[in-house]
Amino acid sequence: MSERKVRNSYVGAATRHCMGSWRATAGDGRECELELPGVPSSLAGAESVEYRTTLSDPRDPTDDIAVLTLRGLYAQATVDLPGRLDGDGPVEHDVYFTPLRLPFVPDGPTDVELSCRAPTDRFGGSHDTDRVPDEQTVPGVWRDISLETGPLPYLESVAVRPERGESGPQLRVRTSVLTGGPTTDRLSYTVRPAGDSRGGGTMERSRIETDTAGRTVVEHTVALRSPALWWPRGFGDQNRHVLRVALGEQERTTTVGICDVTVEDGSVLVNDEPIPIRGVNLVDGRAADVDRALELNATLVRARAHVPPEPLYDACDEAGLLVWQDLPLAGPGPYNTERGRTLARALTRQTARHPSVAVYAAHSEPTAVASGLGGGLLDRLRLRWQARNATYDAASARELAAALPDPSFPAVGGPGLGCDAAAYYPGWRYGTPDDIGWLLARYPTEILAAYGAPAPAGNPEDRTDATPVVTRSIAGVDDPIAARAAQAGLLGRVTERLRRERVGAVACCLRDAGEAGFGVYERDGEPKPARDTLARAFEPVQAFLVEPSAGVNRVVVVNDTTEQVSGTLRWRAGDTGGTLDLTVESRGHWENGSLQVPPDADRIGLELVSDSHRVENRYALDERV
Repeated sequence: MSERKVRNSYVGAATRHCMGSWRATAGDGRECELELPGVPSSLAGAESVEYRTTLSDPRDPTDDIAVLTLRGLYAQATVDLPGRLDGDGPVEHDVYFTPLRLPFVPDGPTDVELSCRAPTDRFGGSHDTDRVPDEQTVPGVWRDISLETGPLPYLESVAVRPERGESGPQLRVRTSVLTGGPTTDRLSYTVRPAGDSRGGGTMERSRIETDTAGRTVVEHTVALRSPALWWPRGFGDQNRHVLRVALGEQERTTTVGICDVTVEDGSVLVNDEPIPIRGVNLVDGRAADVDRALELNATLVRARAHVPPEPLYDACDEAGLLVWQDLPLAGPGPYNTERGRTLARALTRQTARHPSVAVYAAHSEPTAVASGLGGGLLDRLRLRWQARNATYDAASARELAAALPDPSFPAVGGPGLGCDAAAYYPGWRYGTPDDIGWLLARYPTEILAAYGAPAPAGNPEDRTDATPVVTRSIAGVDDPIAARAAQAGLLGRVTERLRRERVGAVACCLRDAGEAGFGVYERDGEPKPARDTLARAFEPVQAFLVEPSAGVNRVVVVNDTTEQVSGTLRWRAGDTGGTLDLTVESRGHWENGSLQVPPDADRIGLELVSDSHRVENRYALDERV
């Protein structure tokens, strides 16, 4: 069960204040001024950055305290803030995806000193790899910074975790309250259906009991009365319930959704209903990426080795798009498993609010990516030798996965590792796109969680000698325009094979982090040719040719929907064409048709028409990757 948060709003006496500029000084002496949140790209490559500013007293006469909140504090940080209500001295923070809240009582202007350092413990994830450029990973406050004021006692924050109780679904609520001394005030909890959602409501109360000033956490469990379940897009409504926690005139609201999730045979089961995995990796996720994923007909996005900002989860909850969430751990090398378990527990608390978060993984690609371009028997023998000798710390990965919610995978890895979710790169690091069939036969997997190839971004005509180029692109393809076409062809060929064989497919990746990335969109959201190719291959109902060529071609029609599809498949190859009548059961495959392609045809076009669907697919016989 999980909980969804569209917003966590605050209503009451508190007031949010604008922040001024900060002075940033890198460890090597470089300096700049900026507004936080933000990344000082001019300090690219800095291992540490000091930030300083002075805050004027923001309180009104009715306010007792101020609360400074930092979100996305990457990666290991120390904050010195005088007048803190919750203790003395600098505060250490080393979990970038959880907010740091600092309540304080100003005594005139307050000097704030913030020291941020690059990760040294392997848990920087994708941001600590060459997949994300240095100018985007300067240590600092990346996501949000706010300053609020209010009276004491102060309703600081609310965390909610849905769970299955003996009498049914319930919400476990942790409420943080700031007090100036002893208090016995009461908190009230109200649950109501959100918008047009169904389900019953409830209201309960609990007492705050403390004898000291500072932060008090109140735990309370709220029973839910017949809550309507949250469903992925196309399989039901995104039903939600609003939890309101009030303390006097102050209140915070959180919108939650309830669902059960398991994984089986390459599908995610939500409320026991199988949801096919048609997904894309995110290397550096943003909320706007949700719309891009929906344009691709995706059912899932994978946050590869990083934890995105809260708005991305909110958008996925709203849209009914599933999220596969990794721990921020990527690549080979040792790491501290106890530190990993600490992060896993923090990640669980952070994402438990979102029903869209369906799958977890501990370690992304724990070995170096195998290589051996060229194709043919020698290439396969080389890959088989590398696979036989590939190892990773599977026991540690299992420990981390055990600290994550179910369903979770210990690792997403390459051939020979025996991972439940695989990362294979035919046509890029080894072989050709068609070798995906050989890989699946020799190294079976139910979910291919990463595949694809890089292609340059931008207009190739605008590139200069100083522009970053694709590193190890598809074999024999050096021209930027050809590389983009080859990327599209590779993704189309591999995705079609995965769907024909009922293997969950998560392509790499949605949007570039740099100029020479795996994205089917450039970093600014401009589509590459692969965008349209992947969107066609991901159509919920689509017709595929098994091996496009002159002569007899077998046809497979895939239906991922919950409804039977009956219609007509029209095809054309050169001056020849025809039709096939077909019926495909829900979540089924139709493999009873074939077509005869003349030897002089250079293209094959398919069009599937039914009462509820009209989709096209096409193949260029003279433009094979």
